Amino acid sequence: MRCLSSGTHAQKIPIIQYRKFFLATIAENLLKVHLRSAERLRDLCCANRGTFIKVGQHLGALDYLLPEEYTSTLKVLHSRAPQSSMEEIQQVIREDLGKELSELFVSFEEKPQGAASLAQVHKAVLPDGRTVAVKVQHPKVQRQGSKDIMVMEVLVRAVHWLFPDFAFMWLVEEAKKNMPLELDFLNEGHNAERVAKMLSHFPFLKVPIIHWHLSTKRILTMEFAEGGQVNDRDYMKKHGINVNEISENLGKMYSEMIFIHGFVHCDPHPGNVLVRKCPQSNKTEIVLLDHGLYQTLQPDFRLDYCRLWQALIKGDMSGVERYSRRLGAGALYPLFACVLTARSWTAVNAGISSVPVTQSEDVEIRTNAALYLPQISELLNRVPRQMLLLLKTNDLLRGIETTLQTRASSSSFINMSRCCIRAMARHKRSKAQSRRRRLQITLAESLSLWRLSMYELLLWAKGCMLGHWFTALLSFLH
Repeated sequence: MRCLSSGTHAQKIPIIQYRKFFLATIAENLLKVHLRSAERLRDLCCANRGTFIKVGQHLGALDYLLPEEYTSTLKVLHSRAPQSSMEEIQQVIREDLGKELSELFVSFEEKPQGAASLAQVHKAVLPDGRTVAVKVQHPKVQRQGSKDIMVMEVLVRAVHWLFPDFAFMWLVEEAKKNMPLELDFLNEGHNAERVAKMLSHFPFLKVPIIHWHLSTKRILTMEFAEGGQVNDRDYMKKHGINVNEISENLGKMYSEMIFIHGFVHCDPHPGNVLVRKCPQSNKTEIVLLDHGLYQTLQPDFRLDYCRLWQALIKGDMSGVERYSRRLGAGALYPLFACVLTARSWTAVNAGISSVPVTQSEDVEIRTNAALYLPQISELLNRVPRQMLLLLKTNDLLRGIETTLQTRASSSSFINMSRCCIRAMARHKRSKAQSRRRRLQITLAESLSLWRLSMYELLLWAKGCMLGHWFTALLSFLH
């Protein structure tokens, strides 16, 4: 073996060990640089508030796209957004509603229930005794928003000129498109009513009712809903809430939004998803808040996305390549499949529904996110803009599942498959020319859904039998 000599001492180190030491040193220094840069970015967002915090929150949600040092550092922006003073809140209400607080509410809590990048929420009581949540926009956000985006665009272009691998123009483009919509609280109210009607068949979903007479572009007054954050396991244990039921119902909601309706709530961070026992029925409910950011998926995109997920679940690699390329990934389709599922290429090849998630695989994914940052950046610039918010939504939902320890359960894949089958059948029926063809499609859909239900029943029976045998074995050993 070739060796390296150190001066006159004949101390010899094998080249392979030297390489390992060298690579480990580089990796350690890279982590320090990432952490320092992330902390500076967080401080920049806090200093500039508003739009900058919103973009920082977006980056903090991309768990499997960015190095962990960035996501873990920027996640605090969800809970540490600066607050407006009570005088500023009163001024906004006075300007928009034309009355003083005391004329509109019997009581109004000065301490906000929560403060976000664009607004903060206060608990209040109406003259008729109903308790409401009043979301009030920070006073300078409207005026400063467009300037912030312009500054951000200049900075991103300058950094890209200095470091060509840094290609984050997609982030500025998304902020330009989404910020005006998020700053219009009337738009948020309409989104809330639309999704409540669209998913009204889910008895576990609660969307707060909007009080339109006390709402404007900068103020949104809605029904107040108590609950614990969806990642608060202690709250769920205390109130007898089943984490598996919550995870499954969350998956049902989002599968239906994405695959069937193509109208997707894109900000499901834990502060916007509450869980509770319904005061009237005592049944478990999911309360969905903050409806400012939605993505409307184009029909062709949505159907290709359906087909891609079906291929990923089954391990159909030709389908994975075909539909990844159709969604803009090109030759980067293996990376796209891994980014979309947060699974290794080995797991993708085997079919993600048949290979359980392991801690070592999660570590591998996070490590690769740091190593392949230029390729990930190129991928995000390639794919349709609709995909960007879906990737963010996927990461937020995965973060919730990881906290609840319910990630990649068989039921979540069954629910996704069920929604994909329904979406594809609905599309085929809309294109069918005859009643006979529509009937054939409906029968094929029913058969596929029945097979899925039988498979789900089989998994349940296996689980029950295994549990029974395991309990019996323990009793025998004892």
